[in-house]
Amino acid sequence: MMESIRSYGLSRLAGIKIDTDELRRRLLMPQYLRLAMLDSITKKDVDGGDQHFPSSGSADVPCPESPMIVFINPRSGGRNGPLLKERLQKLISEEQVLDLEDVKPHEFVRYGLACIEKWANDGDFCAKEIRQNIRIVVAGGDGTVGWVLGCLGELNQNGREPVPPVAIIPLGTGNDLSRSFGWGGSYPFTWKSDIKKALHRASVGPVSNLDSWHVVVQMPGGEVADPPHSLKAAEECSLDKTLEIEGDLPDKVNYYEGVFYNYFSIGMDAKVAYGFHHFRNEKPHLAQGPLANKIIYSGYSCSQGWFLTTCTSDPSLRGLKNILKMHVKKVNSTEWEQIPVPKSVRAVVALNLHNYGSGRNPWGNLKPKYLEKRGFVEARSDDGLLEIFGLKEGWHASFVMTELISAKHIGQAASIRMEIRGGEWKEAFMQMDGEPWKQPICNDYSTFVEINRVPFQSVLVNGE
Repeated sequence: MMESIRSYGLSRLAGIKIDTDELRRRLLMPQYLRLAMLDSITKKDVDGGDQHFPSSGSADVPCPESPMIVFINPRSGGRNGPLLKERLQKLISEEQVLDLEDVKPHEFVRYGLACIEKWANDGDFCAKEIRQNIRIVVAGGDGTVGWVLGCLGELNQNGREPVPPVAIIPLGTGNDLSRSFGWGGSYPFTWKSDIKKALHRASVGPVSNLDSWHVVVQMPGGEVADPPHSLKAAEECSLDKTLEIEGDLPDKVNYYEGVFYNYFSIGMDAKVAYGFHHFRNEKPHLAQGPLANKIIYSGYSCSQGWFLTTCTSDPSLRGLKNILKMHVKKVNSTEWEQIPVPKSVRAVVALNLHNYGSGRNPWGNLKPKYLEKRGFVEARSDDGLLEIFGLKEGWHASFVMTELISAKHIGQAASIRMEIRGGEWKEAFMQMDGEPWKQPICNDYSTFVEINRVPFQSVLVNGE
């Protein structure tokens, strides 16, 4: 039992009893603001909830100390999302617990939060206090957390500070973002008291900064079929012109862009994740929790040929060196430098956090002498650098995941550009924060992936 408590990052609260009424008083927004916010979202109109505001003002309305909005992904957590949603709504309110099937994060930012901002600017005292102190809780996996963080990033872009800090209830399979900020790797659905402890910690926990990374995919025509939430089609995105593109460009170029917080990867690990995601969506009754998900995931690792491969028959099973060229900007450098992709590597990962693959640290805890020898610095999640490593065949990846050895260190970078050209390959698999997709590639023209740090940092609540 205590191991489960530590897994969820609530060990400090294990002996503390949270009073339900007191917790609700600190989190519950006044009814007129809850209804106005929800109507604005429903109508997709900032003015959609005006009828709920009191004509006499809100000076006498009590304001919550820690107003909170919860986003919940009902598909996460072994399909236990609906049960958690019901419990959260009873603890806070129906209007403050938003089902991601019904309300998308960008709709909350553009209409719900904008409604509160509007009335705060018009002199509503309670709206002003709530906008200043509001916090967000995301109940979902890493992909869901990244989706919400990306939408909240619009606030920085549009000068709408402060950006609400985000806490996490881990419902995914890996939950590496959650682990990195003290929220643990799993959620004990059977313990109702833990919901109160999670909300309490989300309301009072200290905040930490997190780098986020902007990804641009430039591809020669065509489309990405069924792209994840984290990847959106864009009209045009420019690559860094200080690194010239060799060869001709096609007549038609399509762009996609997105943001990640934990990792970007290309290769076999993304292919396994892609197969798993499609299986889970097609047969949800078989994916009823983290343990079942990991068993299915392991099965896909074997069936996709990561462990038993001749490396001669199917080009999709050969090393990435055949199709991938990589340039980086290193620490404190503005110049692009090509770095070799090791011949044996079949997955390349650019990692921002210490956690990958359900809490593993494939980069490892490197000694100062090794860091100095390789020109590396100690890895942190807010240092403006990505750690790039490679995974070889499945056996090598297995030893890395059990932390018997470190991954193949490739480099550290403040910016990365990958150039992919197909040869015999027709597609490559990529993923960001656990959200995979199938990327079309061809032999005539290159596909480019460029990664640069977003100029502002995300803010997360620390659950430890």
